[in-house]
Amino acid sequence: MMFICVICLVIISMNHILIPTGMFVHYAACLHPLKIITPHSPPTKSWLAISCFTAICKTPVHSESQSSPGYWVSSKLTCCPGLFSGSKSRLREMMMFGLFLLSFGFLLDVGTCTAMQSELRITTIKQEPYVISKGAQLEGFCMDLLFEVAKKVGFKYKVQLVKDGAYGRQEESGNWNGMVGEVVRGEADLAIAPLTLTAAREKAVGMTKPFMQTGISILLRKDISEEAGFFDFLSPFSAQTWVGILIAYLGTAACIFIVARLSPSEWSQPQSEKNTFGLLHSLWYTAGALTLQGAGPHPKALSGRVICSSWWLFSVVLLACYFSNLSSTKTPESSHLMVKGFEDLANQDVIEYGCLAGSSTLAFFKNSNNPVYRRIYEHMERTKSFVSSMDEGIRRAKEGNYAFIGESVSLDLAVARHCELVRAHEVIGMRGYSIAAALGSPIIKNLSVAILQLSEAGELAYLRSKWWASSCIANKDKVSAVQPHNLKGMFLVLSLGLGLGTLVAVLELTFKSRRRAAEHKKTCCSVLTEELSLRLRTSSGNRSQENVDKDKDKA
Repeated sequence: MMFICVICLVIISMNHILIPTGMFVHYAACLHPLKIITPHSPPTKSWLAISCFTAICKTPVHSESQSSPGYWVSSKLTCCPGLFSGSKSRLREMMMFGLFLLSFGFLLDVGTCTAMQSELRITTIKQEPYVISKGAQLEGFCMDLLFEVAKKVGFKYKVQLVKDGAYGRQEESGNWNGMVGEVVRGEADLAIAPLTLTAAREKAVGMTKPFMQTGISILLRKDISEEAGFFDFLSPFSAQTWVGILIAYLGTAACIFIVARLSPSEWSQPQSEKNTFGLLHSLWYTAGALTLQGAGPHPKALSGRVICSSWWLFSVVLLACYFSNLSSTKTPESSHLMVKGFEDLANQDVIEYGCLAGSSTLAFFKNSNNPVYRRIYEHMERTKSFVSSMDEGIRRAKEGNYAFIGESVSLDLAVARHCELVRAHEVIGMRGYSIAAALGSPIIKNLSVAILQLSEAGELAYLRSKWWASSCIANKDKVSAVQPHNLKGMFLVLSLGLGLGTLVAVLELTFKSRRRAAEHKKTCCSVLTEELSLRLRTSSGNRSQENVDKDKDKA
């Protein structure tokens, strides 16, 4: 194309074409849009060339021999009077000039189309789950977002990792490093990553509408963040276990009460003798045995001793599990330090805290006028408690005695992956993640529109749920709480003991009823029924009446 343009210039120079300066002004005034140009597309160079050529057709040309504009009259060529007026040499000169304009405009258009169709260079940084290496390929939230945005805007791309492994910070020399620096220097066309939209970056590069909202929060271990409650002593056992223990306690007390009434060895003379194990004493005796203190008198019958032995064994194992889990859930750090927000963090000096070096989080605390945030920044600067990467901050938080300050979205991911960590509820400094492009790049508008369309369609929310899925099991954070199935063996032993004791008491009463039936010449069933009726009555009036009847029989 350059060769054609040079040839056209040579030909025009050989014909000594002299173009008056005023002609360009007249040509520019005659420009008009073509119908084939869409309202949203900018005018191309070839369109300008065609417009200029059309203006030439409308421009009157003064003939050398005539003082007034002349027209070359023709029945077929009367549409362009300015073009066909004058001599044939003038006509040839104007046609060559038009050809030059068309060739030059076409050359510019081809270059523009070639540039638009070339691959865009995308710079990014590895950070889970935004960009993850999978073999030779990259995947993650940002890669899925890039694919959807490229499909809507209509461009091809090639992804490359940032060379220095940084997001983008302005150095003392005024130069930018990281992904922002590569975009500023023209080494990359776009930067797609969890790149926080800040005023300093907005001055250096163009930023799109945010594709994700985030803020600043605190990541720390659960035993440091949880507040001591009034009922923390119940934490070693789950709620289901406590309900099972209560049922076992009431059931054991009821069995002792019933066995003490049924067994002749425990209550031999129900007519005149008072039963030692009433309902209240049975409850008290069971509670005393649960605390390993005892509350006599103890059962004398074999059936009562079987039940009590089962309950004692159950109590010993239960207390061992309780104290073991209670001591493991209480650590020295959690007994005196509770961090729920930034003010709690600033008011203590037991645990260390820091953020990512050179990050926007550090800039937020540095530029803040809030006295609490200023104290946090001064502490981090004094102790140099910064970390070089997110992974290092998460690792130090898991080890304990360290609180990592970072972007809430990234901290949520750490909580989803590491079940012993928790994020504080307080979130400050709300900001967004954006795509960076060269300053003044026309593609920023299209990218922002595509991001808004994806947000309105729910695609961004879907990608968030896809890559932020939790890998923690619901009850993993309460491994210290003993579940009912962990004590099912002891519950089974206790149940067998209660059943065996009750059976022994019934057998003891049956043997006594058989001996009494033989003595009084009665059936065993009738005597057993009388014994049961007599022993299960609790009214003192009935007992007194029975004593009177017995005295009459003896008389």
